[in-house]
Amino acid sequence: MSIPIPSPHIRDWPAAERPREKLLARGPGALSDAELLAIFLGSGLRGQDAVGTARGLLSGHGPLRTLLERSASELAKLPGLGPARACKLVAALELGHRHLSAELERGEAMSDPHAAGRYFAQRLRGRPHEVFAALFLDTRHRALAFEELFHGTLDGAEVHPREVVRRALAHNAAAVIVGHNHPSGNREPSAADRAVTARLKQALALVDLRLLDHFVIADGPPVSLAARGWV
Repeated sequence: MSIPIPSPHIRDWPAAERPREKLLARGPGALSDAELLAIFLGSGLRGQDAVGTARGLLSGHGPLRTLLERSASELAKLPGLGPARACKLVAALELGHRHLSAELERGEAMSDPHAAGRYFAQRLRGRPHEVFAALFLDTRHRALAFEELFHGTLDGAEVHPREVVRRALAHNAAAVIVGHNHPSGNREPSAADRAVTARLKQALALVDLRLLDHFVIADGPPVSLAARGWV
């Protein structure tokens, strides 16, 4: 008696199990990382469906965040991707960055403080060295510009409050949100992080500018120093 071989085609699966149909019926949040990646891939490697190929990518080169932090040239070398899919994947990620940036431009940096934290996370997470950046806002707390101001070693970046003030004045900003990443993955703000925050707040106040928040980006959700009462 022969054992039936599973079809390598997702179209032969029961409708409720197909990633696209599941997304349409239940929304993207109902899909696993592999199923979301499979929708992007469209098809799998020879003899394998797209979900199987996606699982292989995540198993061998993931998890998802690690996979998506690769450059287009690095992604192009992975099985199941290649140059065309790698470029599309990186472009899709950039669309996500710009969508979140558009949210901030509509004034959501303060009406939804988490939006600013997510934006910093998307821009800074996964960097091999510490990067300190600033989001400059107008009087209605809409985004004017985002700049990476200081780059450091694996352990830290030296922050100069005077330069933050200079760039804020150049953008005619009324308020500033800053953030930096911890390449170690440790989310907890250090004593140095708190000291820099205090110095920045004082320097900006001298020219009637407000420091609204300071985010630490590491593993897990962004940490808001303002939420802890340190801004």
